[in-house]
Amino acid sequence: MKNPNDGFLRGRIRSLKFAFKGLWILMSTEDSIKAQLFFALIATILGFVFDISEMEWAVQCLAIGLVLVAEAANSAIEEVADFIHPEFHIKIGLIKDIAAGAPTFAALISLIIAGIIYVPKITLLL
Repeated sequence: MKNPNDGFLRGRIRSLKFAFKGLWILMSTEDSIKAQLFFALIATILGFVFDISEMEWAVQCLAIGLVLVAEAANSAIEEVADFIHPEFHIKIGLIKDIAAGAPTFAALISLIIAGIIYVPKITLLL
């Protein structure tokens, strides 16, 4: 909630504090984020091993970010849905299933990007 006594700079600093708090909550409580961070670490290590280009790094970082943002949005939607209707409800289930589709799309796109970057490099080794 916005504090009317905060100036512009103080308001931005408070916003950053909340953003980093949310980041910490995601990383410490959400198994899906932990799993995606593990895959991001593997992709980063592979990037160094295969000495990918600057453009490949940029695309890989965007893919990693896309997946993490989609996972975070999915987690937030699930939290809201559970808060609004804690018991099972067919509509809440549908909403949660649709929300889960977002990180699935993102993960599939990131796998395609990984294939574009790494399959030619692995093929050269074989």
